[in-house]
Amino acid sequence: MTRATSGPMRVVVCGTRFGQIYLSALARDPERFQLAGVLARGSARSAALAEEHGVPLYSSVEQLPGDVDAACVVVSTAVGGGRGAELAQALLERGIHVLQEHPVHPTELAECLKVARRTGVQYLVNTFYPHLEPVRRFTAAARELIRLRKPVFVDAMCAVQVSFDLLDVLAGIFDGLRPWSLSPVAGQSGRPLTAVDAQVAGVPLTLRVENRMQAGDDSTSLLLHRITIGTDAGNLMLANTHGPVLWSPVLRTASDPVGRFLAGGPDDLGGPTAAYVGAPEAPTWATVVHDVWGEGVLTAMDELRARIDSGADPLRGSQRHLSVARAWKELTEVLGYPEVAEPEPGEPLSAADLRAGDRRSGRDSSHLSTVG
Repeated sequence: MTRATSGPMRVVVCGTRFGQIYLSALARDPERFQLAGVLARGSARSAALAEEHGVPLYSSVEQLPGDVDAACVVVSTAVGGGRGAELAQALLERGIHVLQEHPVHPTELAECLKVARRTGVQYLVNTFYPHLEPVRRFTAAARELIRLRKPVFVDAMCAVQVSFDLLDVLAGIFDGLRPWSLSPVAGQSGRPLTAVDAQVAGVPLTLRVENRMQAGDDSTSLLLHRITIGTDAGNLMLANTHGPVLWSPVLRTASDPVGRFLAGGPDDLGGPTAAYVGAPEAPTWATVVHDVWGEGVLTAMDELRARIDSGADPLRGSQRHLSVARAWKELTEVLGYPEVAEPEPGEPLSAADLRAGDRRSGRDSSHLSTVG
């Protein structure tokens, strides 16, 4: 259905706010991807980035040369007040494969997939965070956990602007969301977190969403993602989007004939109360922005290229994203319009700042670490 690519894939990046991450990622892997230009409205930022990467700055799809293989559309869709879906469809009509940054309304997603199928090219939504290494590590461990044990609950937290990709993480763990349901939310105005009772793949889900934000500034969010999968054997937790991943086994006590469980040796009560799955260290924000996010972009581009080379049906290959988009639409309707985030965030705090409190009270806080 779609033409395979040989040599570096020539890629245009559309949009330069979060598109900066895409530009940086693609530029670091010239053997697989070649930056072919920036498509934007012509802001000073876009001009500076095009100059920095040594590529042309285009202002319309019609200006693009005929040798462009793919485009990364990092422009808001209708749900964010933008025209990203229209831009994607115009690129698809030109025979250009598209990787589109989430979120995408299910109606727009379906329309883009129809255009891709008709024009014989690929269209793929990039939910971004599921491609990051710590999230992939958590997903792999969670899939193994539910193979070994029946999940009894899911507890999750996220900011509203990353709720689409949280649902995609859950879909990756459970091979889809169904059976899926949401319970109506009682009035929770003024609370930083809105609680939603739901089920995902038939498993009880408690979801708490920070349904507030400041337009154009994601740095006001209190968190990105935190997910716990609970089983009778223990709980697996993604502490935050960038790790660490923790396994906390439950306590099993073996009593003697009269009911004593402290009579045996220390090994009788089991091993550690928690263990890291993978690296215990959390990356710095500089590492996240420059490396972890960039590797996530390249992972998504690899998936797009694999679909191009295999000639996959774009509509059939995106059924999971269609399901996620519909569930996300339902979730946002239940949550209602986000409130304005207040107050303004203060100065950053570090673990060292928290240790100072123990020093003032005379307690030892050397056990505090920087893994969370």
